[in-house]
Amino acid sequence: MAPPAATSSSAPTEDDIEQTVRKLAALKPIGHRFSNNAKTGPQLEWLAKLPEPARKRFEKAGIDLSNGYPVIPKSEDIPKFVDEAFEIRNKDYPYIERGANADPEKKALFGAAKEVRHLTKHLGTEIVGLQLSDLNDKQKDELALLVAERVVVFFRNQDLSPQKQLELGEYWGQVERHPQAPHVPLPIPEGTETIAKGSGVSVIWRKFFSEFYGFPGGFRKKSITSGWHTDLVHEHQPAGITHLHNDTIPKTGGDTAWASGYAAYDKLSPALQKFLDGKTAIYRSAHQYLDRENPLKGPKYIEREHPIVRTHPATGWKYLFVNRSMTDRIVGLEPGESKVILEYLFSVYEKNLDIQVRFQWQPTNEGFGTSAIWDNRVSQHNAISDYDFDGDERHGTRVTSLAELPYFDPKSKSQREALGLSLD
Repeated sequence: MAPPAATSSSAPTEDDIEQTVRKLAALKPIGHRFSNNAKTGPQLEWLAKLPEPARKRFEKAGIDLSNGYPVIPKSEDIPKFVDEAFEIRNKDYPYIERGANADPEKKALFGAAKEVRHLTKHLGTEIVGLQLSDLNDKQKDELALLVAERVVVFFRNQDLSPQKQLELGEYWGQVERHPQAPHVPLPIPEGTETIAKGSGVSVIWRKFFSEFYGFPGGFRKKSITSGWHTDLVHEHQPAGITHLHNDTIPKTGGDTAWASGYAAYDKLSPALQKFLDGKTAIYRSAHQYLDRENPLKGPKYIEREHPIVRTHPATGWKYLFVNRSMTDRIVGLEPGESKVILEYLFSVYEKNLDIQVRFQWQPTNEGFGTSAIWDNRVSQHNAISDYDFDGDERHGTRVTSLAELPYFDPKSKSQREALGLSLD
């Protein structure tokens, strides 16, 4: 009897494995840890759920919503591997600190306003009687400096299109286009990185996030999706100025709180300040991706190393750059040591009410929205979702301008030192 014919077989190559992983990931894109939804692209079925104030704003701005809203990057455009995602904007780019050469007295900005209200001693300011869409370059520079000094600045009753919001963001720095986040359907500029094709105007819509991504939405579970954090700390050049414009605002509730990194640093003892000055930490992304070397191990985060104490290029003040959600570990310390110190630093931000401001988005006139513009470098923020997603919605758009490559200047002073205030 003749022997059976030999069959040729070969082990799968690395390319074979990668293509298989990509096909599997296309069935359920890697994304937020709560996500059970694989649908990408324009979300036509959600268009009917868009709040009326947001719809009217988009129609007035001439934005085509006919294909659906919001738009989630297509599956093929979402990076599957952590090394792919790491390479997005992984190079130095020119950055102009617009506030650095602005008039310290801010005469052009304040002179055009009806009123300037400081909400706390050193944190949070509201500008009354100005339209953001009408600011000239001098006023934009002075606003950048004001944001750097006061951490967050508010404008009510704004008639602001997403296009104008994007234009403001582009003036203050390179606009972050996220490879996964839902965005407003605007034309994508030529030259945009192939794996970061968002319009640059991200959607902030808790009802959508809760239902589409499966975020916990019940009263007992809402705290899981909120918390103090700083955006985009994993970037090569992390977030600078961020602008959230809420066009749909609950009748009550939905406040946002901010805490100052300048003040958090000044809360530390001189000995702890000296210990932290010059140290670096590892910061991670909010979204996860696969490890190309071990794709079956499960999702992992992008990680980036930055100074744990930074110096702001406009104010020259030191600030504490940590947040519970995305600061993973202090470089050079044992895991137990890092955990203890970071836990204390997180608590300084979170538990000291005198370095925080809580903002009510109401009131605003019908047909107008409210804007918050803050410096992500020197702050943490916390969205308080104490409102009904169905009966009292909240919807907005966000633009983030990326800033400088983080640095620490050992000659820089803290905020209270620079202002001549008591350190006791």
